[in-house]
Amino acid sequence: MDPTLIQEVVPEAAQQAGPRDEVLAAIERDVEGWLARHEQKELCRFVTVGSVDDGKSTLIGRLLYDTDNVFDDQIAAVKKASAKKGGPIDLSLLTDGLKAEREQGITIDVAYRYFATERRKFIIADTPGHEQYTRNMATGASTAEIGIILVDARHGVLPQTRRHATITSMLGIRHLICAVNKMDLAGWDRDAYQRSADALADFARRLSFDSVHLVPVAATIGDNVAKRGENTPWYTGPTILELLETLPVARERTKEPFRLPVQIVLRPDHSYRAFAGEIASGEIHAGDDVVVLPSRRRTKVKSIDVYEGSLARAFAPMSVALTLADEVDASRGETICRPGEEPAVATLFEARVVWLAERAFDPARKLLLKHGSRVVPARVDEVVGRTSLETLELAPASGMSLNDISLVRVAVTRPIFCDPYRTCRATGAFILLDAMDNGTVAAGMIERALETKGEPAGPVTDEERALRMGHAGAVVLLGPRASGAREGDAATVERTLFTGGLSTLLVHAAELSPEALVEVASRAARAGLVVLVEGDGASLATSLASASAGGQARVIHAEGHAAEELAATLGTALAVGQRP
Repeated sequence: MDPTLIQEVVPEAAQQAGPRDEVLAAIERDVEGWLARHEQKELCRFVTVGSVDDGKSTLIGRLLYDTDNVFDDQIAAVKKASAKKGGPIDLSLLTDGLKAEREQGITIDVAYRYFATERRKFIIADTPGHEQYTRNMATGASTAEIGIILVDARHGVLPQTRRHATITSMLGIRHLICAVNKMDLAGWDRDAYQRSADALADFARRLSFDSVHLVPVAATIGDNVAKRGENTPWYTGPTILELLETLPVARERTKEPFRLPVQIVLRPDHSYRAFAGEIASGEIHAGDDVVVLPSRRRTKVKSIDVYEGSLARAFAPMSVALTLADEVDASRGETICRPGEEPAVATLFEARVVWLAERAFDPARKLLLKHGSRVVPARVDEVVGRTSLETLELAPASGMSLNDISLVRVAVTRPIFCDPYRTCRATGAFILLDAMDNGTVAAGMIERALETKGEPAGPVTDEERALRMGHAGAVVLLGPRASGAREGDAATVERTLFTGGLSTLLVHAAELSPEALVEVASRAARAGLVVLVEGDGASLATSLASASAGGQARVIHAEGHAAEELAATLGTALAVGQRP
């Protein structure tokens, strides 16, 4: 028998009675039977969230340790590392493996751990609690079915606790386990537990969870984690592990509309052509009618192919390759669905977003929207409001900063095929990227499409050009070059603005007639360019003023050629919702 396989099955088998040698012998006698039983177990994904230092990693370490899902060499390594710190065994080290995490005593990255019991298989995501790493928390929670939120019994519910609870709800997690931790440090005070539990439960019940469960725990010694503790005789409810093993996690994804975002077109030779990807929702049968978006070409499923062969039926979340009865032109980023169940084809939609960048939202910077496998230029057209972490109400806001949870309207240059996030996670989720450095600045969940249309046809309009730019256009009057100024000063200003994310066009007034200058400047501004005019702009300002009154172009007067100040001014002037 492969020794690697023995190592993989030891942890679960170790829960059974008898010495480990006997357990291994039992497994070796019936490896195929054990694997078959293991494969049939239901998979549960859960995530731990909460404020920094509330004990998330320790709780997971205790859960793994008490269910015998840790190898002997791992325990020895953790004991050795704990001894260097001069204290008892620190079970948080089972998940906090980065050097920086161990030095600082906090979780930074998402740590995934796997274990199994007699009832279920589990994938755990241990997420950081520090505000700086909220993006990592959102990543870890995005695929979970159950959330465990921790609160320190001594400190109660903190702003980051409420933020994590809100994000967990937004991401579609249906069941929340509220673990009031560090009861040992709170002297097992039932009143301290009740205060924290009531505050957390009151907040969580205003969110969209199907169920909320309260458990007093002491992760360092294990009370009510995997085993019932003797220090809380007043608590008679289930342990954390009992809840994880019994809460319903199966999603009726087969009853949802069929969605297959195309990941790749398989063409090994001239006789075979298939569209491969992971089924996001629903099910499909060989012979079913389908429609391919955006072409809206209708055809039938000829075969459903996987590595082992062809299937009569496939369902979410299987990865398959569909061959179609007709030659259909489709590629990566397009979507296959059923006729009559098509998603919205939207260029403008409303969404909840979590702002993840340390740099505040700047309407002048270009954005890209990644939706499934499709990436398109986008613009936050309006910040409708920011969610209050105290009341969960929407407060008016004009911008977004780190960790803000906001309702926004997003416009894209090319239509995307989307569903509300509550209907389908895969087609309802997206991220926003900074087009300059490709960094992730926000994660979003679509609530509803506001404007739907097919792929545009006919001449390209100024509105489409402006949307592609990613910001509003304007005419900036720099004025004549100051006496003694260098000839390249205006070009330096343009370079500064361009590097800052603005699409610019530098025009010298002396090179064009007044009529041509007005035409070029106003047309370019309507198309979303920031037109910098160097020269006597008095007559231009008068001519553009009348055009501006009709919404044709914005005119901004800039004194001198101070590039940095001008960039800051334009970032404010070209505000969200200010269309050219």
